[in-house]
Amino acid sequence: MKYNRNVYQALMMISQFGINMLVPIFICSFAGMFLDWKFETSFWTVVLFFVGALAGFTNVFRFAKKIYETPAVTRRRSTKRQDDKKEEE
Repeated sequence: MKYNRNVYQALMMISQFGINMLVPIFICSFAGMFLDWKFETSFWTVVLFFVGALAGFTNVFRFAKKIYETPAVTRRRSTKRQDDKKEEE
């Protein structure tokens, strides 16, 4: 059975978006909980959660921008390859 490569690429991108968003949030939240525990305060978790969310959003934005900013030369080459494959079939 031949699997569609585009499906796997789409799943990879979706999981990459999730990882890029969640990792900074978790790291900053745990750092905030540690600081709150260490200094006996109650605001670092909230502050660092929002810092992590901002960092995660920035990561996702950069990743999406990189995906959609493919050079025109690369697009022409891939289109030509797809056209060549269709002609062979």
